[in-house]
Amino acid sequence: MSQAARNGAAVSAAPDLDKWLPDPALRVIHHRESSVSAADLWRAAREVRLSDTGRLGRLVRWRIPGLARDPGYDELFRQPPFMVLEEGERALVSGLVGRIWTLRRDYPRLGSAAEFDEWSRGGTARVVIANWAVDRSEGGSVLTAEARVEPIGVQGRVGVAAVRPVVRAFQNLVGSDGINAAVRRAEGT
Repeated sequence: MSQAARNGAAVSAAPDLDKWLPDPALRVIHHRESSVSAADLWRAAREVRLSDTGRLGRLVRWRIPGLARDPGYDELFRQPPFMVLEEGERALVSGLVGRIWTLRRDYPRLGSAAEFDEWSRGGTARVVIANWAVDRSEGGSVLTAEARVEPIGVQGRVGVAAVRPVVRAFQNLVGSDGINAAVRRAEGT
C-alpha cells in the first residue's frame, strides 16, 4: 500500500479541499488551460523543477532551506516539511503545519493525514497545497494549483496576518512561473 493510500483517500479529479480546510483565512487559486489532455498536462506538471520556475523557485528555496539541489515540485510536495494527504491519478494534496511566517524552518514533521487533520497547536498554522489537472468537455485541459492556510489561536492569526502581504505580493508567481512552466512543457513550447 502506498504512503498516500495509508494517509488519505484517493482523489480522481478536483480534490475536495473543504474536507481539509473548509474555512481558510488565506486562499490562493490559479488555473491555466492547455490544449493537451489532462493526463499529458499532469505528466508534464510532475516533471517541473524549481529551476524551471525562475523567481518562484528561488522564493521556495528561500522559504524552505536545506532542499536538495534542484527538486521537482512533485518531489517537494511529497517530502518533509510536506506530507501527502491524498493523491489521485491526476491530483496531489499535501499539507504542512508550523509557524510559516518565521524565517527559520519551523515545520513539525507529521506522521499521518489524521495527525494533520487533528493539528491544533496554538501559534501555528495548517497549510494545504493542492495541484490537479482535469479534462475540459470542449477539449484540452486545465491545471489548477490551490493553497489554503488556517491559523490556529491568536498567535497563529497574528502570524498569518503578518505573512499575508508577502503572499499577496508573490502569489502570482504560482501561475506565471509555476503553472505556465507545466503548460509550456506539456505543449512543447
